[in-house]
Amino acid sequence: MTFPTDNDNWAIEIGDMIIQKRACGGMASLSPWEKLVYCLWVADYGMRNAGDLETAAEVYADFHSEARRVAAELCLRRAQEAFSLDPADLAHEYFDRFESICDEVKHAAPSGEFNWP
Repeated sequence: MTFPTDNDNWAIEIGDMIIQKRACGGMASLSPWEKLVYCLWVADYGMRNAGDLETAAEVYADFHSEARRVAAELCLRRAQEAFSLDPADLAHEYFDRFESICDEVKHAAPSGEFNWP
């Protein structure tokens, strides 16, 4: 049995806040960092609930390319490398990369926003 990590909880809780913001104002209302977190949440949702990224693409078709673009814009190497992989390769490596991607994205959060212990 696998127990949730701090990053699992972070992705769900921060993702939920960003989903609510997106629901009110659309994708255009999100900052680049928030867009990346949303894309990460979408990927995580697909992988944890269906075991694939096809399900993630049903939630947000552009999650993969958007995550790659925004990670490059924010100079987040680990996230950019992961989302530069072919979707099948990313799905295969997703859980091995998840913790380091989350750590990198968390540390890139705009100061004063989305603080997490």
